[in-house]
Amino acid sequence: MSPVAEAREVVLPAVPGLGGLYARGAAGAARLAVDGGGKRVSRPLPDVVYAVRDLHVDAAHLTAYQRLLGEPGTDALPAGYVHVLAFPVATALMVRDDFPLPLLGMVHLANRVEQRRRLTLGEALAVRAHAEAMRPHPRGTQVDLVVEVTGGAGGDVAWRGVSTYLAPGLRLADTGDARAGDADAGAAPASERTPFTPPQPTGSWRLDADTGRRYGAVSGDRNPIHLSALTARPFGFPRAIAHGMYTASRLLADVGPARGAAFVWSVDFVKPVLLPATVAVSTRPADGGGYDLAAWHARTGKPHVLGSVTPLP
Repeated sequence: MSPVAEAREVVLPAVPGLGGLYARGAAGAARLAVDGGGKRVSRPLPDVVYAVRDLHVDAAHLTAYQRLLGEPGTDALPAGYVHVLAFPVATALMVRDDFPLPLLGMVHLANRVEQRRRLTLGEALAVRAHAEAMRPHPRGTQVDLVVEVTGGAGGDVAWRGVSTYLAPGLRLADTGDARAGDADAGAAPASERTPFTPPQPTGSWRLDADTGRRYGAVSGDRNPIHLSALTARPFGFPRAIAHGMYTASRLLADVGPARGAAFVWSVDFVKPVLLPATVAVSTRPADGGGYDLAAWHARTGKPHVLGSVTPLP
């Protein structure tokens, strides 16, 4: 039996608000028990699964998301929208007192979603979230937050998302965690990546300075790095940056109905988008099926997001 199957389930009464979770994350960062002057992670991941049952989608909220991201106004829930619904459940897990990594300062490295079938407005959803595979990264320690969403009465997982985060500057000690990842499984440094050559663009986005605030209003993710230059500067950014999942979800929306009902959607977040910005994008058919995704700085050619959409049988 897997460690997740044996984990204790914590059922939340409802999806928590991200504002309160970020406040708890800020308070928890000061209390986080790590060795080596705050540079060493010495505790394992909590052996729990967070769950929310009987979640119902608000039609007006879905419509607001569809309009912002350019998704069609249908009853189908876009894969990026399901991430928005489920993200606070995973965040609640990350602000537990026994979670070994600080929420504030986390960097979203990559996201992988497996949509096995469409979820639709009117279905009662259930969300489960757990953390796994805490492992070294050249710049710190990374961890996967895994969320599964079921819909209707069948109980089968319709949507599964794995978000990979980096805690910069924190070195992983031997925690004895059976769910820890392979020590050699850290992401490759930027110097080892295949150089990116911009393809012929299929489109261009003009992202205004308020893009982060607009997506934050829909997603609930009002992290200060996305709101304004004033609130982003204390975190090392000269201006506000776009949400990674905004750019990834907009690329998915640009693919349109050709992505099908069941697919794997993978993205790597390479370099933040400083707002305002002009972003060149490409959503082109891949040689082996599906679509290759890319968003890059229109002038420098440096990549922001790289990914793919691959159909499931």
